[in-house]
Parts: sequence; structure tokens; C-alpha cells
Amino acid sequence: MNRTEYYSKDILAFEQRYRAVFINALGGFKSLSLIGTRNRKGQSNLAAFNSFVHIGANPPLFGFIIRPDSVERHTLDNILETRIFTVNHVREGFYKAAHQTSARYPGDVSEFDATDLTEENIPGYYAPFVAESYVKIGATFRQKIDIELNGTIMIIAEITYVSIPTETLQPDGFVDLEKAGTITCSGLDSYHLTRRIARLTYAKPGTMPEEIAT
Repeated sequence: MNRTEYYSKDILAFEQRYRAVFINALGGFKSLSLIGTRNRKGQSNLAAFNSFVHIGANPPLFGFIIRPDSVERHTLDNILETRIFTVNHVREGFYKAAHQTSARYPGDVSEFDATDLTEENIPGYYAPFVAESYVKIGATFRQKIDIELNGTIMIIAEITYVSIPTETLQPDGFVDLEKAGTITCSGLDSYHLTRRIARLTYAKPGTMPEEIAT
């Protein structure tokens, strides 16, 4: 396979949009979620994010990145205002609608309405879930970290609610996301189905892992 190499000076010389697409693709396949929020006036908001990262299981924490707030960031504003939001996995049946939520709608327009996705209200959660999603997570804001290098923001939250299809949960706690129809993404605009190769046993020195029957 032929190869092309780039050094820092080459990358920094790229046109801005080209560089953004290029660098985003290098991270490989990423999680894809719709984050649902609602402000104190009751206005709902929905936005696609692909930077969900596991931070810990005790307490159950995760983080995600919000780009610089040089323009209105309704998701960030709503999270800081209410401290509650939802994370909803995307399925093949509505990936185009999920992508469309990244458009810059004004604050008084709900992306649910603009994309024909359905708000689902679950008792105890002010923020809306996505009815079409099969894996739904309720989250509570815990920490905001400003990243000075590029002006981005990491939000750290605690998982306080989970709704998954019963058949996706395995005896050891593994959640089979393929059974739930969860899709993944790469770069800024490429969406993918997945196919598991295998699950492997816990890695220990001196012995190779074996496949776990599923």
C-alpha cells in the first residue's frame, strides 16, 4: 500500500476546513450520541456529539468535549443552567436526522421539531430523551474543565439512569450494542455499522486471551 506522510508544517499549511476534516478522521471510529437538554424556560435542544469518553465506573463518570464557545452553545448553556442532560445512542434508522442536529438552529428552535425526532420524558429527568434511541442514559453535570490549548471545554458527568433493551445485557454486565442497533462514526460526517470480531478474556501475563462465547 502506498503511503503519504505529513509533518507539522504540512498539517498547519492545510486549508482550515480541510485540516479539520483530516484531523477528525485520524481518531478512528468514535461513539455517536445525541445529547438532549432543556433550558429553564422549557425549550428543548438536541445535538450530536462524537467525543463520549469513559472516565470511571465508581462513581460512573464520563466526559465529552464541547467546541469553543465563540458562538452560541445551547447544549453547554442548558447543562450549566439545569445540570441535567441525556445521552442517546444513534441507530441506522435515524442517522440522517442525528446528523442534521449539528446545524446551527436558533435558540428558540428545537432540533426535535426540526428533524422530526420524538421527545421522550422520563420521570425524574427534566431533560428530554430521544424516543427512537434504544440505549438511553440520564446524566448529572459534575465538572467543567476549560482546555486552554484550544479553547474547548470538557464536561464531566455522572451516569444516574440507564435504559437498554433487556436482550442486550449479558450475564457479566456487558451490553451488546450491536443488538441495540447502535452505529458509530468517523471523521465529521461518515457513519458506520459495526461487526464484532470477538470478545476476549481478561488479559494476564504469560497467557494469551481466549474468546468469550456470546
